[in-house]
Amino acid sequence: MPTFASKSNCMTMRIDILTVLPEMLEGTINCSILKRAQDKGLAEIHLHNLRDYTTNKWRRVDDYPFGGEAGMVMQIEPIDRAISALKGERDYDEVIYTSPDGETFNQPMANKMSMLNNLIILCGHYKGIDYRIREHLITKEISVGDYVLTGGELAAAIMADAVIRLLPGAIGDEQSALSDSFQDNLLAPPVYTRPADYNGWKVPEVLLSGHERKIAEWRLQQAHERTLRLRPDLLK
Repeated sequence: MPTFASKSNCMTMRIDILTVLPEMLEGTINCSILKRAQDKGLAEIHLHNLRDYTTNKWRRVDDYPFGGEAGMVMQIEPIDRAISALKGERDYDEVIYTSPDGETFNQPMANKMSMLNNLIILCGHYKGIDYRIREHLITKEISVGDYVLTGGELAAAIMADAVIRLLPGAIGDEQSALSDSFQDNLLAPPVYTRPADYNGWKVPEVLLSGHERKIAEWRLQQAHERTLRLRPDLLK
């Protein structure tokens, strides 16, 4: 069973996101569940513009790569300055880099991250970041899929949303998260609402029966069948 529902302490989860495009995230973190979780004091999300940590008059965070490869690379100095400033204020459980070649983000990973207190997420950009950052400053690299995005902001938003919604009190019905797809390595069963009969398309009778045990058995069976048909890899 998932273990995210009983966080070991009452501390507010804090996520600090380092980015060159904070405006890409401002709307996302101030809407829906993310906003409600922050309003309730369950989570804090802070955006940090990496350009504020530069020392050049142009506020540039990138430069040409050694060796002549095409593209631009994020420099080590502003990133190190930003991470060091944050670490000077508190301890962090993970310093995450969003990278297409990182470990693939999934529900079990979100469950584990929801138990943590303080996270830094560094959004990649351009051709990537100076590799010394990955060697010395990053503790975990995460990918949201086998494709390349313009930047890591969308990946950071996905992770923040997936993790914060699991915090106790973040959503109105905490049991709802327990039946989400990928919990226990299963896809969610079908769900229906009123009307029970629409143009001859009927809701399964078992869901109208009020028989809790039979309904639970039907849902588990449907979850297994959908997973076997659509995502058999999860059952391995």
